[in-house]
Amino acid sequence: MKKEIILTGDRPTGKLHIGHYVGSLKNRVQMQSDDRNQLFVMIADQQALTDHAKESKKIRESLFEVALDYLAVGIDPDQTTIFVQSQIPELAELTMYYMNLVSIARLQRNPTVKVEIEQKDYGEGVPAGFFLYPISQASDITAFKATKVPVGNDQKPMIEQTREIVRSFHHTYHTDILVEPEGVYPENEAEGRLPGLDGNAKMSKSLGNGIFLADDTDTLQKKVMSMYTDPSHVRVEDPGQIEGNMVFYYLDIFGRKEDHKQIQEMKEHYMRGGLGDVKTKRYLLEILERELAPIREKRAIYAQDLGELEQILKKGSECAQSVASKTLSEVKMAMGINYFE
Repeated sequence: MKKEIILTGDRPTGKLHIGHYVGSLKNRVQMQSDDRNQLFVMIADQQALTDHAKESKKIRESLFEVALDYLAVGIDPDQTTIFVQSQIPELAELTMYYMNLVSIARLQRNPTVKVEIEQKDYGEGVPAGFFLYPISQASDITAFKATKVPVGNDQKPMIEQTREIVRSFHHTYHTDILVEPEGVYPENEAEGRLPGLDGNAKMSKSLGNGIFLADDTDTLQKKVMSMYTDPSHVRVEDPGQIEGNMVFYYLDIFGRKEDHKQIQEMKEHYMRGGLGDVKTKRYLLEILERELAPIREKRAIYAQDLGELEQILKKGSECAQSVASKTLSEVKMAMGINYFE
């Protein structure tokens, strides 16, 4: 039986937060346990450098933090290939070949890139690497001949760009060696993009509105108790609003089946008045601590031996390179530039 080849990953710009956990990490753990899947997880340090070129030290440190988060949530290096993007030089070479198949105008029309350039206020100063990173993503995906790529809905234009590059390569060089990937998008939009503690549309490292997997109990408590609720709910006896209330939003996401009845009762009580924000936050704290405590404990164990962690990344990168090298060889043969083979 032919396996689904799945590629996913993260930029190492800091520790991972619970938005990553519900949006992708939990799903990766489930996918790796399915014998029908072959899972590659990439730490995309080169992509992080496209807009953090002057913070390479931070990226190096974050790389190991991200790897610790992977292991802590249950991504198993014996089942999943965890690798570092910069350690696979074949990816950069593929990017160079694909660049010649994509016009500047096409890159300028990529809606995700346009939005990110505006958000970062680059103006005319957008780094070339950042502008071209959709092509780099196409190289990452096609190097492993990924059939499925789990991403957020905002990444749909990137998947389509990759599919276009594959079709262009096949048409130009009269071959069919590459694979057009399919994007796998969140069924639950709430889980796919978890709002920040402050009610901002997205939990973000840069906005400082997230709960990190590495947060200790005291930090977790402080963050939960500071969460945005209903600003009009001044007195306990006042009726409160559920819509836009981050405490209840998080309860819906992190509550288990056995919690649903109590959560519904709390919602009804809050809406008719008589239930204070402190009590709802304390209940959420219990729910989150139940979920995050085991992750925190596993993370602390792995953090005691960073040498072992380094070996896991090295071994995974060597495995990934062997796969990417085979694809690159096929690409060069199709292009007719394998001069000395």
